Amino acid sequence: MTKGILGKKLGMTQIFAADGKCVPVTVVEAGPCIVLQKKTEEKDGYNALQLGFGARKAQRTNKPAMGHFKKAGKGMFGFLREVECDSVDDHAIGDEITCGEFFAAGDIIDVTGTSKGKGFQGVIKRWNFAGGRASHGSMFHRRPGGIGASAWPSRVFKGKKMAGQMGNKRVTTQGLEVVDVRPEKGLVLVKGAVPGPVNGLLLIRKSRKV
Repeated sequence: MTKGILGKKLGMTQIFAADGKCVPVTVVEAGPCIVLQKKTEEKDGYNALQLGFGARKAQRTNKPAMGHFKKAGKGMFGFLREVECDSVDDHAIGDEITCGEFFAAGDIIDVTGTSKGKGFQGVIKRWNFAGGRASHGSMFHRRPGGIGASAWPSRVFKGKKMAGQMGNKRVTTQGLEVVDVRPEKGLVLVKGAVPGPVNGLLLIRKSRKV
């Protein structure tokens, strides 16, 4: 069985649990995903399934990709990802994987997505630096401070926390709980927040740390 599925973040809301508590959840459209290719231990060195998700118009698909998609006979797809699996023999090219067969309420999952881009930011916003005094005349408010050393090593060490691009990175949030699964609508309700913006692509896998 495959160990993951592709989905799309639809937004956040809240539901009431059986004990009456209000639970914040992220609504994820998980699947259906189509098996497009099988990677085997003998040929590729590992077992995995290439999944397609998200319908795409044929006129927006190039010919090499179109030929690849036609093997499954389920249309064109906007997103392709490889997902690890125990045995590729459980699935055939063109099989459809839905959230109903993959998730159950109470499951612990890891969700991977691309975080929201925040542009070029300073050290206070990016790294939570304290900054200097706000009083008049201090001349040191939101600066990073000294970044170098003396005659040795006469350079700035790599990895120094400085201003720069913030966000827009691959992020994995671990240990999230599945609150509810609604297979008739292809929806999964996940407790808490997941990375990325609304309509962002997500890779959902069973947690490795349970």
